[in-house]
Amino acid sequence: MKKKHSIFVNLFPKFWAFCFLFFGIVLPFQAQPLSYGPNISLEQAKKVIAAAEAEAKKNQWNMAIAVVDTGGNLVLFQRMDNTQIGSIDIAKGKASTANNFKRPSRALEEAIEKGGIGLRLLAVPGVFPLEGGELILLDGKIIGAIGVSGAQSTQDGQVARAGVSSLSSK
Repeated sequence: MKKKHSIFVNLFPKFWAFCFLFFGIVLPFQAQPLSYGPNISLEQAKKVIAAAEAEAKKNQWNMAIAVVDTGGNLVLFQRMDNTQIGSIDIAKGKASTANNFKRPSRALEEAIEKGGIGLRLLAVPGVFPLEGGELILLDGKIIGAIGVSGAQSTQDGQVARAGVSSLSSK
């Protein structure tokens, strides 16, 4: 007569194999969390805003552009002619959101779009979950963030990324 094995006995080797693969191979390749570095300098902020403004002008978009340091404090702000007044606070908010959550503001927008637990972000004061806030990195560390507002959020994001690329290309 054959002895029947319990489910536990049959699944036990598979469980350990999964643990080995997941914890031994998959987790080490996960992205390491970003850390804050020194604050962005005024000269760096000017360079970022100049590149963002050039991208906006190239596309004939009127934008408000804000750069914050690692504490979320405003370092530099520029509002192009004929930019709507409402874009001022939105640009600053997108920059602070990206900095405070260590990710582009678009990531929070995507979390909310999925619903469920992501909807909790709507209750957090001062969060601007719209594309257009990007981290500014130097040597792999966050030195600040840029926020852009004035057009559609995808266009805001395009301008913000153009600003960020001005530091990463050197």
